[in-house]
Formats: sequence, C-alpha cells, structure tokens
Amino acid sequence: MIFTTDVTIRGYHCDAYGHVNNARWVELCEGARWAWLDQDMDVSTWKEKGQGIAVIKLAVAYRRPAHAHDVVEFRCWITKLGGRSGVAHQEAVRKSTGEILIEADVTFLLIDIETGRPRAMDGGPRDVFARYLVSEDTP
Repeated sequence: MIFTTDVTIRGYHCDAYGHVNNARWVELCEGARWAWLDQDMDVSTWKEKGQGIAVIKLAVAYRRPAHAHDVVEFRCWITKLGGRSGVAHQEAVRKSTGEILIEADVTFLLIDIETGRPRAMDGGPRDVFARYLVSEDTP
C-alpha cells in the first residue's frame, strides 16, 4: 500500500531563485511523513508505551524544481523492514505533469523514548509498517 498526501507549494516555500530549495524539501517530506503517521499510526499510544521513531539517515535525490502554486503529491511507502529499523521511500510528484520532483529514502529506528536506544520492532509498530511494505521499484 502507498500513502499519499497533497501539498500546494506556497510562496514562503520558495527561495530567492523562485523554487523550493533542498532544506525546504526535507521539511516538506517530514510533513508528509507526519501526515502518514497521523492517518494510520496512533503515535500517542506509542508514546504512552515509551516508544518513538527516530530518523537516522536521509538520502534525497532532487530531480526537478517546484514553484509556488504547484500541487505536489507525496507518496510514501516502506521498502525495508528489519528487526529494529526500516526504510521509507518518498516521492514528490507534480500533479499537473506527473513528473517526479524528488525521491528520498529515510532510514528510521524504533526507539525507547526514555533511553534513546533502539528497541525491537514488533507487535503494533511492525504490523502498521508492514502494511506499507512494497518493492523498491514501486510504482
């Protein structure tokens, strides 16, 4: 399964060159991941259980610029799921043309909030992420 959410690029997302710069793309990707968490994952329950998610690696490939008023569809899915970590793949696609604007691979850990140490990804978290586990060459 692939999670999708739309974002309209606003003027404040753009830099002096009139396009979304690399740092802003990282923020937009994070926003899309939070929308995903809010929709399908009960983060408050995870927090009550003392578990959280930490990003440990982010690799972004910038393909094409986005400009103010572009509507961008963010697509998110899991490409790898291990005992304590996973990799989420994200694409940002210009809705009017279908062009892929960026691709990102986000490696994350399930952590113990109190200690900050990795913890086993079992039960609820694993079940949620497993629903979004698809091959690396999707779609």
